[in-house]
Amino acid sequence: MTGKLCIFSAPSGSGKSTIVQHLIKLAPDLAFSISATSRKPRKDELEGRDYYFISPDKFREKIRENAFLEWEEVYPEQYYGTLRTEVERIWKEGKHALFDIDVVGGLNLKREFGDKACAIFIQPPSLEILEQRLRSRGADDEISLRKRLDKASAELQYASRFDYIVVNDRLEHALSDAERIVRNFLKK
Repeated sequence: MTGKLCIFSAPSGSGKSTIVQHLIKLAPDLAFSISATSRKPRKDELEGRDYYFISPDKFREKIRENAFLEWEEVYPEQYYGTLRTEVERIWKEGKHALFDIDVVGGLNLKREFGDKACAIFIQPPSLEILEQRLRSRGADDEISLRKRLDKASAELQYASRFDYIVVNDRLEHALSDAERIVRNFLKK
């Protein structure tokens, strides 16, 4: 039996990870799809929990082997992707895959799986608020922050291609909207 895919995409800092973690706790029939990346782990990130950390060379090798459902070079030498084996693992457990994934990757998965996938875009109330959120994290230097904001500006242009847009202006409303969308999709 194969399950469905619930895809959450957004610019960095929009709150998608918070929403996805909320849904994982709420719905036992959902399992988090762990992405692969070639970047180094951040503090508190664990192999096999947050990401599968793969060297850039190994990542390119897996691309050649067609091991990914989707992948993207987000920044030079910084790849992200979804391993086929990850989705197969979740479906073998009899669950639906829940994704916290970049915008292009989310759209690629939606294209690949069609009606078996629900693609949800988490939109910040504004770029100014997004910048405040990213600055408050304190995780990026000014150059990295500028890169993230430039990328966010471009990613916002993709919102209309998603099945749903959830504006995260108040977290409790965004959580409620996401719950409703996912429950209705899984009932179909």
